[in-house]
Amino acid sequence: MEPSKAPEAFLRPYNPAEQEPRMLELWEDSGYANPDVCVEKGVIEPDAEPYSIVLPPPNVTGTLHMGHAAMLAIEDILIRYHRMRGYKTLWLPGTDSAAIATQSKVETDIYKKEKKTRHDLGREELLKRIEQFTDESKATIINQTKKMGSSLDWSRYAYTMDEERYAAVMEAFVRMYDAGLIYRGDRIVNWDPKLQTTVSDDEIEHVEQKDPFFHFKYGPFDIGTVRPETKFVDKYVVMHPEDERYAQYKHGQTIEVEWINGPITATIIKDKAADMSFGSGVMTITPAHSAIDFEIAQRHGLDMERVIDDRGILLPIAGEFAGMHIKKARALIVDKLKAKGLIAKVDEGYMHNVATNSRGGGIIEPQIKRQWFIAVNKKAKFPDGKTRTLKEWMRHAVESGEVGIMPERFEKIYYHWIDNLRDWCISRQIWFGHRIPAWFKDDEVKVQAGSPGEGWEQDPDTLDTWFSSGLWTFSTLGWPDDTHDMKTYHPTSVLETGYDILFFWVARMVLMSGFLLGEVPFRKVYLHGLVRDGSGRKMSKSLGNIIDPLTMVEKYGADAARLSLVIGASMGNDVKLSEDRVRGYKHFGNKVWNIARFVLENQQDPRGPSSGRPEDGPLGEEDRLLIVEAHTVAKQVSEHIDRFRLDLAADQVYHFVWDRFAAEILESSKPILKGDDAAARQGRAAALSEILGISLKILHPFMPFVTEAIWQQLPQKESDLLMVAKWPV
Repeated sequence: MEPSKAPEAFLRPYNPAEQEPRMLELWEDSGYANPDVCVEKGVIEPDAEPYSIVLPPPNVTGTLHMGHAAMLAIEDILIRYHRMRGYKTLWLPGTDSAAIATQSKVETDIYKKEKKTRHDLGREELLKRIEQFTDESKATIINQTKKMGSSLDWSRYAYTMDEERYAAVMEAFVRMYDAGLIYRGDRIVNWDPKLQTTVSDDEIEHVEQKDPFFHFKYGPFDIGTVRPETKFVDKYVVMHPEDERYAQYKHGQTIEVEWINGPITATIIKDKAADMSFGSGVMTITPAHSAIDFEIAQRHGLDMERVIDDRGILLPIAGEFAGMHIKKARALIVDKLKAKGLIAKVDEGYMHNVATNSRGGGIIEPQIKRQWFIAVNKKAKFPDGKTRTLKEWMRHAVESGEVGIMPERFEKIYYHWIDNLRDWCISRQIWFGHRIPAWFKDDEVKVQAGSPGEGWEQDPDTLDTWFSSGLWTFSTLGWPDDTHDMKTYHPTSVLETGYDILFFWVARMVLMSGFLLGEVPFRKVYLHGLVRDGSGRKMSKSLGNIIDPLTMVEKYGADAARLSLVIGASMGNDVKLSEDRVRGYKHFGNKVWNIARFVLENQQDPRGPSSGRPEDGPLGEEDRLLIVEAHTVAKQVSEHIDRFRLDLAADQVYHFVWDRFAAEILESSKPILKGDDAAARQGRAAALSEILGISLKILHPFMPFVTEAIWQQLPQKESDLLMVAKWPV
């Protein structure tokens, strides 16, 4: 039998720009990303075990960055692998409103163009403008996500601000309020004077900054601070009860000291919050403008006077400095303290972390505000009938093994974060977001989804974005309705995200799912690392080292971009990425294409790869051993993926295909294929055909485009698309 010609497509080198859009269209037209379609078409059994992931929703404010690309690559590998293994596989897409960041961006754009603020426009008009912006942004990020080859079921797409998610948010708020877990009270919060709103702990970014560190003479004590502008009402001196240096001072003792605007009476407070190893071990506190100081004051029933207003302006308590912005007042206050001889020394260039709003706002000024909170230490009855606190549930979910965090070293960090968790402030003073379902009339308050009737005014505040994101694994599946998707796909199989938001998002979801459903939201948490530049530096605009994933896709193809983010990237560890690295994996894509061309040019068996059992063909002993070897590699790759070592799985496929299949097996096969022994030729061609089929299957989750493009050129195949072919067993 003469060798057959390779299909015409192989006359040209592999071109990702030409092939990838065609493959995307094939996948989308097939509907196979929808598990219901897979069942209908018979490629998955109706009673197959479910496997589900909900996509961590990218913010509508941005475009795809390398962190997103890594997330998409990892999740798509897991999804494609499990679909080929015969699971009823669902990967559910969505986008997040990112309320503060989105409103901030739109307001900034409006002010630049029209010199108008949100108050000039009014709530209704601003929300209209935001909706226009988010519609455009959603379309952009969805298109970019598709280009990465993401096998998502777009028929189930969700948006944190759509009607279904609104209904879930209202239901969750009312249930938690009725259970006493949501309350309104006066507590210290993160206040952004620029955006005039509270900010979640999860949205605080600590930026390193150099400032002078001042040592003040406060009576007989040395106290240190970088913020003298907050110190006007500091009338409590806090020291550790076991600090022997201050044993002569008693808790509650008062002393007279000279201070910024004259003499004051100071009270000694003994509290373990004082750090004996820092400075003199003594500190004064400003309870209205520091979370730690607030908690000390609460424990001891101390006064809490404000010094700074919501705009960062000093209040009348500051005396001659009243009405000044804190930035302007700082130097003047220091001058006055110098003149009074109250500065012991100044350490210049003191490095410290400054809390800023990562969502586009300014420097955080802690303030005591009347806000809505979730009580994490209050006991409530859960759906399983047990009474516990939210913190106890969050700890139990991981300790019991119901949720496994990978790598395991992050479990300790998770527990530490939970142990130090404060009541969660969930109200925001912005207009974009789910409005709090609380209604006021005189002194009466009602909490319900709709208006109680005439004369009732709704709370103007909106909910923290993380509140709706905390419901994400089940609100996307139809909760609060008891849907087929809820029964089938929840708890989800894996939550895959960056380790930098482990505590914020992962813990919020565990909290919400536990109280509202009585179950965990996911079985496993897979944490990927940060994507850094080739030198290991964090990518940033200021360093000019950002690598745009879409640029890499355009230049080298999505397969190359994906593989560059997986090989060498073990769980929880950062990965170094350079353009050269991406370019290298494009060469690998070309190699796979050329391997397929060679095999098809020399194909003797019309049945094609994987069309039947290799033992049915005229295989020699060496041919059989080569096929067994390929199956062994497939088994090892499966084991790596099952252990979430995608880096090892990808590396093994890469080296098998390039170093073993191309460099050794094909080279050693050339004399046989050119030889006179027809049976040997036919047997080796059949073996190569089988090995090609296995290679395409095990490489498909990592490089779906080139493998699918080759699959489409095979003369005979077991399935119309490689994405639903059976994984080698």
